[in-house]
Amino acid sequence: MFRILVSDKLGAEGLERLAQANDIQYDVKPGLSKEELLAIIPNYDALIIRSGTKADADLLAAGTKLIVVGRAGMGVDNVDVETATMRGIIVMNTPGANSVATAEQTMALMLAASRHTAQAHGSLAAGEWKRSSFTGQELYQKTLGIVGFGRIGRLVAERAQAFGMTVIAYDPFVSEHVGREMNVTLVDLDDLWAQSDYITLHTSLTPETQKMINESTIAQMKDGVIVINVARGKLVDEADLAAALKSGKVKAAGLDVFSSEPPTSDNPVMGLPNVVHTPHLGASSVEAQREVAVQIVDQVLDVLRGVDFRNAVNMPFQIGTDFAAIRPYLSLAEKIGHLQATLAPQPIERLELGVRGDAVEKLVKAIASGLLKGVLMGQTADHVNYTNAPLLAQEYGVAITQTAGTTMADYPNEIVCRAFWDGGERLIAGVLFGGSEPRIVQVDNYKLEAKPDGVVLVLQNQDVPGVIGQVGTILSAYGVNIGEWRLGRDKPGGEALSFINLDSRPSEVVMRTLEEITAVTQAKLVTLD
Repeated sequence: MFRILVSDKLGAEGLERLAQANDIQYDVKPGLSKEELLAIIPNYDALIIRSGTKADADLLAAGTKLIVVGRAGMGVDNVDVETATMRGIIVMNTPGANSVATAEQTMALMLAASRHTAQAHGSLAAGEWKRSSFTGQELYQKTLGIVGFGRIGRLVAERAQAFGMTVIAYDPFVSEHVGREMNVTLVDLDDLWAQSDYITLHTSLTPETQKMINESTIAQMKDGVIVINVARGKLVDEADLAAALKSGKVKAAGLDVFSSEPPTSDNPVMGLPNVVHTPHLGASSVEAQREVAVQIVDQVLDVLRGVDFRNAVNMPFQIGTDFAAIRPYLSLAEKIGHLQATLAPQPIERLELGVRGDAVEKLVKAIASGLLKGVLMGQTADHVNYTNAPLLAQEYGVAITQTAGTTMADYPNEIVCRAFWDGGERLIAGVLFGGSEPRIVQVDNYKLEAKPDGVVLVLQNQDVPGVIGQVGTILSAYGVNIGEWRLGRDKPGGEALSFINLDSRPSEVVMRTLEEITAVTQAKLVTLD
């Protein structure tokens, strides 16, 4: 039974999803202080938050059982993602759930800032009739510069074009082909500042983008530019923007987000007559609230159940839309890594990964994470998963490289791992038959087709008559049933290697008795779940 803490308000539809899950216990406790959160978080496997809860390093360290932090919304700047990654905690968001709502809020602020909507409303509500004081400007035939051309930026572009605007955009991660398809010109950031009549921000907050709207960049803008921010408040240097609004360099601004929320009374942009400000309403539509709640609950449940990791922001590889197709390769890689760590006489220092086939060549990063997870599970007491395995590998001095020419057999989706330790090395290769049935097909020079599943006795011996009979007799005497026996040998009369799948784990007495067989040179047990 998994336990989930919902520490911010969440849509009723999401809570209904939790109530329907028969493997979940959940608590809804919004508004807790940091101290209260720290006291109870050790009891939970998952944390669902919005923007109110700060999942900082202290909270993540206290959450010793935490598997996943789910952010109902797009921004994760209230989560210490680096600490979560190191601790193996998956961080996920819902990037598409509130995109339409945010795009529409952007257009609302753009129109309101252009036509003095809020100021005119206040004037009329006060009994005034000052039509000439609120003459605005049209969006038609103006140039809109969009910083960040992801989901929301593209939705804004479509809506702006419907108003007859020319749209340019800056996004270093988007190809010009995407822009051409949408009739949007991708430009450098300096050109965007200089050419735009309106500028709207839709980029994530990073050290590089923090305070990207500042005195220097404002100086590059057109006189009378209008600035819209429905992304993150810290993208803007509010003091510099306030100064430009007062001087008239920036004609108006529409701000839905602020550097600290709620904004303090001394925030320099608050109360300026040419600013329209709203209390972080970008995702505040009935439809968006429902969608983010349902999506984050479904995502968190899938992570806890091991079904899917979609929208995880700190996975070291891309998940894509079909995790079910990736999962068997991850599992096979993990089992190969665990085998390597179990069979190695010393801690593994380096791994070489080779792949063959279209399917696996596209999954090298995912396979590498699986290998590292399997290896580290045998070398460290730390909690290891696909999220933190690459970071922990660096910490423990386990290097991994991709190499060509490692593959040994002619399989269409082969994974080959060569492990190195002080004074030795071992090669293990595996494949997926039919894309779903894992097999170990090679260990060094031994060819075989063994199931890496359950309790496996890995036996190395001289290839002489009677060994199979002796092993079977000993296991039978102690009530250990053999499920399957796969054997490979380097040459007749040379050395043989067996993978023996057992129905139960033999005791230490059984293992010692097997090792006393004259022809046996090594006997190791490994559990491959």
